[in-house]
Amino acid sequence: MYGRAEQDAREAGAARPAFRATTPWRGGEPVVRLEKGVPDYVVNAFITLFIVIDPIGVAPVFVGLTARSDSAHRVRMAWRGVLLAALILYAFALGGPPLLVRLEVSLAAFRIAGGLLLFLLAVDMILVRPSGLRATTGEETREAMDFEDISVFPLAIPLIAGPGALTSLVLLMGRTGGEPVRIAWLLAVLAAVLVCSLLALLFATRLSAWLGTTGTNVVARVLGIVLAALAVQYVLDGLQAAGIVLGS
Repeated sequence: MYGRAEQDAREAGAARPAFRATTPWRGGEPVVRLEKGVPDYVVNAFITLFIVIDPIGVAPVFVGLTARSDSAHRVRMAWRGVLLAALILYAFALGGPPLLVRLEVSLAAFRIAGGLLLFLLAVDMILVRPSGLRATTGEETREAMDFEDISVFPLAIPLIAGPGALTSLVLLMGRTGGEPVRIAWLLAVLAAVLVCSLLALLFATRLSAWLGTTGTNVVARVLGIVLAALAVQYVLDGLQAAGIVLGS
């Protein structure tokens, strides 16, 4: 009799949706957040990183900055820039959360600040105006035109590994709950987005000619709307983790 009741309880538990409770990294806010499975997290991470790194938007800038370079030099700069950006992004993804813990910055606070930062970036993308979060200023662009090699500045920093990308990585790492599987998926997604960036740079001339200014702006506006929604969600997550907003 007791064994039958126990079996029924196990079957009822197995019939429940595959939601899991995850917590931020140790030292963060001790707030439980219900997350869906790994596939949903992977899709969310890819969309977020693809938007903030913006391979399509970086390509026309790369073409303008390398107008006086030959094809072979342009390819070398593309490879060096992406590899250097990868080192920076991976270092920040793995070292950013522990650094916040040492600074006694809670995950809730970083989610709110990061969400606001990404929302500003989204507004700039929707309005198609230059943003210091993912582009160079006018003075930086003029300075870069005098360089023979732009792989370090401004290609790796800030065009690829900009503040928006670094902030997004820490926010996404906070959603892994410290689970090795999710961390591995996030690092793999980052690699996939960097490969997209490399391809966009290698075929930057063709891509810019195919899309044109209007096409590039349309893509930026659409991605900006998606990023704005993600940014608001990060802020809501932070407010909920801080106990300011109650979850449903």
